[in-house]
Amino acid sequence: MRQFIAEIISIGRLRHRNIVTLLGYCRRKGELLLVYDYMPNGSLDKYLYNQPRVTLSWSLRFGVIKGVAYGLSYLHEGWEQVVIHRDIKASNVLLDSELNARLGDFGLARLYDHGADPRTTHLVGTFGYLAPENTRSARATTSTDVFAFGAFLLEVACGRRPIETRGEEPLILVDWVFSCWDKGDILEARDPNLGTDFVAKEVELVLQLGLLCSQSQPTARPSMRQVVQYLDGDLALEELSYLGISKDKAFSQTSSVANSVLSGGR
Repeated sequence: MRQFIAEIISIGRLRHRNIVTLLGYCRRKGELLLVYDYMPNGSLDKYLYNQPRVTLSWSLRFGVIKGVAYGLSYLHEGWEQVVIHRDIKASNVLLDSELNARLGDFGLARLYDHGADPRTTHLVGTFGYLAPENTRSARATTSTDVFAFGAFLLEVACGRRPIETRGEEPLILVDWVFSCWDKGDILEARDPNLGTDFVAKEVELVLQLGLLCSQSQPTARPSMRQVVQYLDGDLALEELSYLGISKDKAFSQTSSVANSVLSGGR
């Protein structure tokens, strides 16, 4: 409990335009509640899935993606300690009154000093966003956050959850996006609700960056600082084929873990 309260106090000192401000905590009869700034437009997922009549424009989606990337880069490298969020997903991205994205829900977050070894022993997070190495060792790192952010990128660009059960076989979003890229038409994976109102280069960048962040090997994923540079156009993203990405090499572990859990494995 002392460690939890210490971490909550530390997280309460985070200040960034893309981070929901933690105001405090409440403990009553063994129940712990975290109190944040009120975000009038709620969470991003309701716009992606629960309000079919409200289609988020591509410009708004791209702004949301960049906002979350800025916030996550700040958590990993821009603050006095390293903060691992451990539960990055659309439902934890909140929209303020001007529809700016803010990353929230730090209930699973862990802090450690720069240069230290993060020690996490319990597997937490949301299935579909968990990195393969996280499911084996339960060790959360900045790289496991990057993997979850990759799933988030594909989720926002495609308007689909990372894993969907359709019939007997689950649809693994990263595999589907890769198959579209592999046959030379990655834009086929975009959310059809966008219609023709999108910037093709931006959508292609987000989809390819989502694949890059979703690689099975942690060392092959970019840092969040690099992700921000890609999104801002300060760093050119090489063609995936030049980076040596292939389905067998990059995504096989992700798919096998997903199929195992869906079939009852834990």
